[in-house]
Amino acid sequence: MIRNGIKGAISVTFAAVFPFEAFAKSVAPVADFEASKGGAKVQARDKVTGLPVWAVSVVNGDPDAVEATVKIKVAADAEPELPDALPGLPFRPVEFDGLTVTAYLNQSNRVAFSFRASGVRAPAGSTKNVAKTAA
Repeated sequence: MIRNGIKGAISVTFAAVFPFEAFAKSVAPVADFEASKGGAKVQARDKVTGLPVWAVSVVNGDPDAVEATVKIKVAADAEPELPDALPGLPFRPVEFDGLTVTAYLNQSNRVAFSFRASGVRAPAGSTKNVAKTAA
């Protein structure tokens, strides 16, 4: 087994992960499958902060992305509020603060990535003109 000095999550910039922007579809609580028993769903809690964990479902704006949709987990007291939708766009443009990635082996023994962020917000500056109107 090869070992390296990387332990846990790696900080990454939003632009490195989403160079063509990101668009939020929805927010939902993350279930704690070990604690959820007998039909009662228990929301997962962040191991460090103890805050409830939410999953933001995101469409990657990169047309060549291997995964078109990803989930970004955010630990927060309350459900993260998504920015307002923009006219002509099917989803809400978002950016993530404090973005980290953790590599792991999935059930198929393939490398997969888990993303976390400290917050979600409207994009800084203006959004690119994705939806063009006819002149």
